[in-house]
Amino acid sequence: MIAFLGQGRMGVPMARRLAGAGHDVTTWRRGAELLPVVEGAGVVITMLSDPAAVLEVLTAARPGLRPGCTVIEMSTIGPEAVAELRALLPDSVRLVDAPVLGSVQPAAGGTLTVLAGGDLTGVRDILSVFGDVREVGPLGAGAAMKLAVMSVLLPAQVLVAEALAGVPDPEALLDVLAATPLGGIADRLRQPAAETRFSLALAAKDLRLAVRPADTLAAAALRRLEEAESAGYGPRDVTSIAPYLAAHASPPADAPEGSGDVPHGLGVAPVGSGAAPLLSGDDAEPTTTPHLEPLNPPDIPATNGFYSHAVRTGQTLYISGQAAFDENGKVVGEGDMGVQAEVVFSNIAKILASQGAGFEDVAFIRTYLTDMDDRAAYGAVRRRYITGPPPASTTVEVSRLFMPGLLLEVDVIATLPTQPA
Repeated sequence: MIAFLGQGRMGVPMARRLAGAGHDVTTWRRGAELLPVVEGAGVVITMLSDPAAVLEVLTAARPGLRPGCTVIEMSTIGPEAVAELRALLPDSVRLVDAPVLGSVQPAAGGTLTVLAGGDLTGVRDILSVFGDVREVGPLGAGAAMKLAVMSVLLPAQVLVAEALAGVPDPEALLDVLAATPLGGIADRLRQPAAETRFSLALAAKDLRLAVRPADTLAAAALRRLEEAESAGYGPRDVTSIAPYLAAHASPPADAPEGSGDVPHGLGVAPVGSGAAPLLSGDDAEPTTTPHLEPLNPPDIPATNGFYSHAVRTGQTLYISGQAAFDENGKVVGEGDMGVQAEVVFSNIAKILASQGAGFEDVAFIRTYLTDMDDRAAYGAVRRRYITGPPPASTTVEVSRLFMPGLLLEVDVIATLPTQPA
């Protein structure tokens, strides 16, 4: 039996493909009972929205996974989250990561490209139901390949959309691009999809997982997608980036003075057409927000892609809750508060140092302990790092933390005296 977890736009047609191929398939969507679906399943497939959703659902499913079953993770979650998932699942459960390229129509037609990482023994035929299976390497390689592909395709789409918004005759540009290697992207943007096949919000999520350095083209494309998402375009198809940019572009340089018309052919209703506007309140002045700079120092084990280790805005640094993980996402020093506290404060020190700061710049520190009786061991480590005037501080006891075996999590707010060199 195959348990298919996730019945969104992609999950529904994919589960139907399996059933149509003769497999015994049980499906699950949010709000339904989970354990009865996975209990006894030989294969469990996840097709969910993001790393947090996958980890949440499989954490809940873990008690029902029978020894010897295979979990096939087909969402886009990134290699760090795959490693986290491997650490979460019992050793007796096999894991394959197999994200897909393609949207709803290829999912229904069985023409997706499956990027598979790990040992496919016993599940290759199942994956072939969805389309062309490409074995790209060990566990996590599929997730890494998917992000690499998205970090090329999505910026290219944003780039074409920006070009269309900046010329007086977008249709002419589209005609020219149609005869170039960018022809496929140009065709998709010529008439943005009315029905959401791949949402702009999910595209932004994929780029957030893929982006590392802030000065890359992918990071610039992500900012454009996030602007559109903030403006209400998140649920729309990703091709709606073209009408968004057209609606927010400055008039072309050779446009008559006072001309503010949006170029036609980009899915924006002309004034007076009677069609509903893409956004309400287009006449309002745009709002601005402080520049946010995500930070993920390379000498700290990577996050699961759903958050950054820290975010800097101006001279303020917000450091996410730090816990004791190694580079493979496994808990360090299980049961030993001293060891875990050392890892946590060492990571915080590295994040502060990356911004030219130290513990003397910490304004606030918040500590989560699973057992207040460990305060003494924790405090002994903390006092070795915080030697000056004590910052504002909160310490609370919690029933559990994100991963079994964690005793401690610490987050910090610091004020930065100078820009880093």
